Amino acid sequence: MAGLGDIFKGNIVTAVVIGVGAILLAPVAARAAKPLAKAALKGGLIAFEKGKEAFHEVSEVVEDLVAEVKAEMEKEEAKETLESIVAEGGEITSAS
Repeated sequence: MAGLGDIFKGNIVTAVVIGVGAILLAPVAARAAKPLAKAALKGGLIAFEKGKEAFHEVSEVVEDLVAEVKAEMEKEEAKETLESIVAEGGEITSAS
């Protein structure tokens, strides 16, 4: 099987025809490729935006969970402090 280099070596006319054909077809190929490139970019941007939305939703859920856990920890800490005061025989008085 002849390689591309062999074609160019064997016949200068063939090489010139291939070169001119490539020059003439390049703008046509570029025009045909533009809609494909735009469609690919559009798809990528849509996927990126959907990913951002999903990330923000997950972040919000995680922030809510962290806030709930902190509130529970503070409540447990207050309960343990109260229990230790009662266990030591301390009196609990109202602050008012």
